[in-house]
Amino acid sequence: MGALPVYPWKFAPDGLATRRQLRAKGLRPGGQDVAAQLERPRRRREPLVAYLYRVEDAKPVRPMTPARWVALAKANTARRTCPSCQLDAGYVLPTSLGMCVTCAYPEESAA
Repeated sequence: MGALPVYPWKFAPDGLATRRQLRAKGLRPGGQDVAAQLERPRRRREPLVAYLYRVEDAKPVRPMTPARWVALAKANTARRTCPSCQLDAGYVLPTSLGMCVTCAYPEESAA
């Protein structure tokens, strides 16, 4: 087997799509291998690469089950709960701080 075909940005042939394009159509790659790749030129750096999959071999997106909805809700709650004060911050905690803004900067919130 040879190397993947490479197409310039916006010149991919019909029948090939990126993961996002498949998802917009309600599809997923479904275990198929990458069929080709797109390259978007960038100045002074490596080009951006997007992998393409065959639309005809794509499978429908799996539906969300009640158990998956519960697991997703728990994961989102964990991302919003401050480990210091154990309160729901109401937003996803920044990883740079590792806690809510109130706990990270207590001197500014007291004023």
